Amino acid sequence: MRIISGMKKGLPLKAVPGKDTRPTTDKVKESIFNMVGPYFDGGTALDLFAGSGGLGIEALSRGFDRAIFVDRDMKAIQTVKENVRSAGFNEAAEIYRNEADRALKAVLKREIVFDGIFLDPPYKKQKLESMLQFIGEHSLLSAAGFIMCEHGSDVSLPDTAGPFERVRYETYGMISVSIYKWANDGEE
Repeated sequence: MRIISGMKKGLPLKAVPGKDTRPTTDKVKESIFNMVGPYFDGGTALDLFAGSGGLGIEALSRGFDRAIFVDRDMKAIQTVKENVRSAGFNEAAEIYRNEADRALKAVLKREIVFDGIFLDPPYKKQKLESMLQFIGEHSLLSAAGFIMCEHGSDVSLPDTAGPFERVRYETYGMISVSIYKWANDGEE
């Protein structure tokens, strides 16, 4: 596992020890960033099921200003901290141990709006549709922002979820990626 592109291209990343976390492969990560835009000019990212932090760290390497990493597993949080430190992104990262639903409510209280949201929950415990609904109801995504959902290829997500429409969908073996944006570009 490594950073694919950007200012920290090639830097190796540690995986979370054990078998509870499934890291996004380099191939899938590269495809995700090809879909959402290879490079960014600032913005804030949310890596909600952070695992090793690979998606959020990749976003920072490619130009996001800051990223918030959330995972409920202590081993994952320790791994994110190590990876963020080795990449030199300490000042740009906030790392929290929390459940995804509680983390979204905490973000809501802070009135943060994200430019990129990465949702890569454990495949067997997905609540992606309800999360998309919550993010939309509370306007947690900027008008030009995106939401990336990584899910099992056996999971069928809708073309529209709450106020969002799926703009890209790709399958890589057992893994699928759905990219959502505001329907009508965030305009009501």
